[in-house]
Amino acid sequence: MGIEEVLAAARAGLVRLSPAEVLAAQTGGALVVDTRTPAHREEQGEFPGALVIDRTVLEWRLDPTSPWRVPEAVDADRQVIVVCRHGFSSSLAAASLRAVGLHRATDLAGGVEAWIAAGLPVHRGPVDLRT
Repeated sequence: MGIEEVLAAARAGLVRLSPAEVLAAQTGGALVVDTRTPAHREEQGEFPGALVIDRTVLEWRLDPTSPWRVPEAVDADRQVIVVCRHGFSSSLAAASLRAVGLHRATDLAGGVEAWIAAGLPVHRGPVDLRT
């Protein structure tokens, strides 16, 4: 099986969201997680209200049963929306989060590129949402 088949299988279990749907879900309390590299965040801008978590530790940080979880990982029922640059790796990440029990995990179809194309804001420089 090649990556296209793996990606299709990952997406089969997701209800992927449009930029407008992500904005509405975020307003309703969904946790948006940005897995883009620092270089991509610098190039495209920071995603408003997103928690930045490196893809290599994503499952450990978001699993509510993990001793290495972030404070935002309160329970398995919280909707988590993963964003990446184009919406490919975020689909794989969301499927992985579902595999560890975060049954409402999904992603932004088209990634941050779609967000920007929809005219939605990004900002320059990181923002610490915990202050």
